Amino acid sequence: MRILVFANTPAHVHLYRHAVDRLEEAGHDVLVLTREYACTTDLLEFFGLPYRRYGEHDVTSSSKLTLARQLGGQIGSIVGKAVRFRPDVVFGRGPYAAVAGTVARAPVVLVLDDEPGDFNHSVSRPFADCILSPRVTRRNLGGDHYTFDGFKECAYLHPEVFAADDAVREYLGVGPDESYALARFNALDALHDAGIEGFTREQRRDLLQRLSGHATVFVSDEGGEMDLHELPAEPYDLHPALIHDAMAEADLLVADTGTMVTEAGLLGTPALRYRGTDDHEYGEFRELERVGLVEQFDGYDAVRSRALELLADDESTDRWAQRRQSYVGDLANLTDLLVDVAETRGTIDDLDRSSQKAIQQDTPQ
Repeated sequence: MRILVFANTPAHVHLYRHAVDRLEEAGHDVLVLTREYACTTDLLEFFGLPYRRYGEHDVTSSSKLTLARQLGGQIGSIVGKAVRFRPDVVFGRGPYAAVAGTVARAPVVLVLDDEPGDFNHSVSRPFADCILSPRVTRRNLGGDHYTFDGFKECAYLHPEVFAADDAVREYLGVGPDESYALARFNALDALHDAGIEGFTREQRRDLLQRLSGHATVFVSDEGGEMDLHELPAEPYDLHPALIHDAMAEADLLVADTGTMVTEAGLLGTPALRYRGTDDHEYGEFRELERVGLVEQFDGYDAVRSRALELLADDESTDRWAQRRQSYVGDLANLTDLLVDVAETRGTIDDLDRSSQKAIQQDTPQ
């Protein structure tokens, strides 16, 4: 079989990387199409995945008009690459996968979460042969929509898949018992981020100064705009492929971005999300709040106070670890499901028994 996969962001690389490895080991021909965005191609290189670029995402503008213009040029490149590769099935999301599947006359499998990009869903949904999303999302996407117990991050953070690198503390230069926190600041340059604001510059500086009184602080700045020379914090400068190992060992993650908050929660690390002006209600965060793995805040003072409270609490990491142990292991191993769906070309009725048990048709909450 020939399987085409779209990895447009670092999170997409993680979503598919184990499935790509397993499909190649089974003798299938897999191609990953990607764009230059953040550390996406760095991750593809690190994990040795077979990829080709179809374009570049300009992070200098987050306007919908600019992003739409970029999309037009990228679609043309995608068409040519998809026709030449001749896939038997296409995995992805949004107009990218829809166009590739249409021109290649191949089934399209969309793997979605609860992000608010109605444009992506509206464009791609009519072309999808199979849509997979977490059961906690609340969208009804029709008869070809199937949900699973878990999160898209379960493809790489499920206990059956993820094992932390014990040497990450040595890589970071922190001691075995040294407390450290991660602060993640969003670039807010994706299509669904247009018009949203997270931490202000002043709030970022204040947060880092306050956190540093309780722990060593590492900063992951997606936009790359922060000057840390006069602040009591260090840049997170390990290879981006090691970020989950760093999160697993951390005492706290504070962020105004979604994916890393979800990841930290699933790893059993206290995770705080500052919503800023993002008023969308996400099913994933609501579920992780319910089980005590993630906390969300509308106001800056509230998230700062809670962060300091958790760093001063010597038992907080143990509580989160216990919650993870009792919750995450019962979720679906999404990599298993992706591999099975690929090998059946998105035909749900042909899945093996274990995969059919893992999904349910069109029942978003």
